[in-house]
Amino acid sequence: MRPTDLLRPARRVPRRALVAVAALAVAAGLLVAAPAPARAAPPCGAGRAAPPPVRVAQLPDWAESIAVDRRGRMFATGYFGGRVYRIDAPGSAPVALTGDIGANGGIVVRADGRLLVGTGNDLAHSLTGDLFPVSRLLDVDPESGAVATYASGLGGIDGVALAPDGTVYTTTLGGRNIGRVTPDGRVDPAWARVPQPNGIAVSPDGSEVYVVQTTVAPGLYRIPVADPAHPRLWIPAPLLDALALPDGLALDGAGRPLIATHASGQLWRAEGGRLCAVESGLHLSTQFTYGRGERGFAAGRLYRAGVDGAIREVPAGAEPPSN
Repeated sequence: MRPTDLLRPARRVPRRALVAVAALAVAAGLLVAAPAPARAAPPCGAGRAAPPPVRVAQLPDWAESIAVDRRGRMFATGYFGGRVYRIDAPGSAPVALTGDIGANGGIVVRADGRLLVGTGNDLAHSLTGDLFPVSRLLDVDPESGAVATYASGLGGIDGVALAPDGTVYTTTLGGRNIGRVTPDGRVDPAWARVPQPNGIAVSPDGSEVYVVQTTVAPGLYRIPVADPAHPRLWIPAPLLDALALPDGLALDGAGRPLIATHASGQLWRAEGGRLCAVESGLHLSTQFTYGRGERGFAAGRLYRAGVDGAIREVPAGAEPPSN
């Protein structure tokens, strides 16, 4: 991110950018005083060494969130430009599917192939989203780019997650509220509460919602769908990872959470009641997602998005082909 990006209008400057800059400055100082391994999550197992991540596409913007449809096409939100991009295959140039529609939050692909995109992921809406939930979840046609409002009355939308039954959950980084939109259109902007919620995902059976807390005391929460008033801290980040700034959340084929981190540059996986590192050296990552289908961004392959706009394939996170 260029320093001049912080001088853009409030809708363009995410709260996480301000937090990340400050935290990275502190982290840089700590690197002088302590060796890096002391603050790094341990590796996940002792498997065969994988090739390093490789760049497969480049957005002309901060890549906030990515998702892949059944045809193996990737869709991404560009934070500063507020656009939705489509990338047809690794190596292809991104195509701006929309103009500036304020699409600066999470993105998911519905069962019918249409896109749901969050708006209001900025400083102003993040700080006021719990009190004044006015942000919209947009419905975007993946072919024409036509845009409609899917739901409104949510806090500034950072993370977006889709449950198997079509229920949508959202987070607002600067607040505490977790939003919920049911398939019949009912909106609850304060369905549950988690401090500084960021990345979000739903368990494969739809019974729990997983949420990343980014700052102050980073950790991974589980919210029972049947009892949203009682979120449970599942895995706290180690004390020395307090400045890791965990961000986006996805699930692997076994239903294990994968967490992107800004400052530590690691891809964390939750397993055995702890957080371990699948890959390192990917600083300022925002989101990871698996491919789908047999071509393009194919099933079993893991992809990373980041502040630098680079989409990278991460072989260390690849899954074996299904039989």
